[in-house]
Amino acid sequence: MDIKKRLGLAVKDYRKRMDVSQEELAMRIGADQAYVSRIEAGQMNVTLETLELIADALNTDAADLLRVLPATRGRP
Repeated sequence: MDIKKRLGLAVKDYRKRMDVSQEELAMRIGADQAYVSRIEAGQMNVTLETLELIADALNTDAADLLRVLPATRGRP
């Protein structure tokens, strides 16, 4: 699974645990709901700045969003 998909799944997981809608997350990061949807679907290469905005909006660290789902390509 590539990093965009892993990040998207992590964002979705954190968002749902925080009981935040895509619309609410979008508002918190200054984007639209479709953008958040594309991130969660693994269709977007987000900037580090956007990753930090998302993490802040979800009360976590950017590193946590990248750490949630380990890569499955031959890595332990």
